[in-house]
Amino acid sequence: MAENRDYLIELDAAIGDADHGANMDRGFRAVREKLPGLADTDIGAVLKATGMTLVSTVGGAGGPLYGTFFLQAGMKTTGKTELDLAGWTEAFQAAVEGVVQRGKARPGDKTMVDALLPAVSALQNACQQNTPLPQALQESAEASRQGMEATIPLVARKGRASYLGERSAGHQDPGATSSFLILKAAAETWSGS
Repeated sequence: MAENRDYLIELDAAIGDADHGANMDRGFRAVREKLPGLADTDIGAVLKATGMTLVSTVGGAGGPLYGTFFLQAGMKTTGKTELDLAGWTEAFQAAVEGVVQRGKARPGDKTMVDALLPAVSALQNACQQNTPLPQALQESAEASRQGMEATIPLVARKGRASYLGERSAGHQDPGATSSFLILKAAAETWSGS
């Protein structure tokens, strides 16, 4: 998020209040500060701590939505110290379902959901095909990128961007972009798994 702070601010300035990049950067910096204290805990504890940190440090809708994402994933991974593709897919699907429920967004609303749902589908397909985890993560990130880019022509129906009506068309959604960035980072981080 630090590397993409200004880019997210630029995207949000066009259709929002220009704070998404700063909020996401602040939130993930706070998460990074907490991670050393969680080194000996399970995956669920790390994800739950991430979610709580984002809720308390990320402003706007991003805090509750990304907090929900990580909290839901954490609940599915409690007690686990390793995840295979099926476990990651189950946790990721629960995380996205939590975001959908909290934000009440549907595909085509021009939100982070437009980047997350294709990623879930890609992971589910990868599970059915017995795809190796690194490849599945790459496919998930690619599906998310395509979903993010598909927000450009959409008219926003949720969030601050919806206040612009038709003028929101032609702009990439910042939340879909930060969602893609998270999935891209996961794919890059675990590419050797």
